[in-house]
Amino acid sequence: MSKILFASALTDTLSVGSTLKIIFTSLIMGLFISIVYIKTQGKDGYSPGFTITLIMLPAIIAIIILLVGNNIARAFSLAGAFSLIRFRSAPGDPIDISYVFFTLAVGLACGMGYIAYGVLFAIILCIVMVILSTTKYAKPKTRNMQLKITIPEDLDYQDCFDDILLQYTQSYKVQRVKTCDFGALFEIVYTLCLKEDINQKEFIDKLRCRNGNLSIVLNTEINNEKVYS
Repeated sequence: MSKILFASALTDTLSVGSTLKIIFTSLIMGLFISIVYIKTQGKDGYSPGFTITLIMLPAIIAIIILLVGNNIARAFSLAGAFSLIRFRSAPGDPIDISYVFFTLAVGLACGMGYIAYGVLFAIILCIVMVILSTTKYAKPKTRNMQLKITIPEDLDYQDCFDDILLQYTQSYKVQRVKTCDFGALFEIVYTLCLKEDINQKEFIDKLRCRNGNLSIVLNTEINNEKVYS
């Protein structure tokens, strides 16, 4: 029974019934993965367009696999067509990229006719993602932030804000210093971790008094491996 269940649903020639079965199964699996993504990433925010993409990707990949089959000429033609497409979007969250590969794998399994394997793979991975989300695995207790402070050129930036930062942060580090307005101003970029239950307005007000009420930007969401310009 298990050999029949996990055998390929494809035959040597495509039929309307098997094709529709594969397409609708891929869409259902994509919807299932999309729902899990929304539930696990809801607190951190997500793009509605990305969730729709997760629904469509498995069916798209399944259709491509169905059309290419074992035809080498078609495979090379398809590779040439895709090489014309250039993606200019910024790199996304690694978890989003993993979901993209997840849906691609499910679509590939369905397109090859191994529907049961695709369903089993999707269920296992979704359960793992739900467990990791509910247990908050690898999520830090504190969140890194980015602080940009503009100061006049006559102000020594090296130790200017250390006393304030020591009072309000658990840790801080200077990431970059650059000049702006033809050298009339300096911009200092810190990555820092604020202490719990502090008043952010009070923190910024003290910085404003020190930098002459020039521009101060506190980004509460940053990538730990990259400082945004």
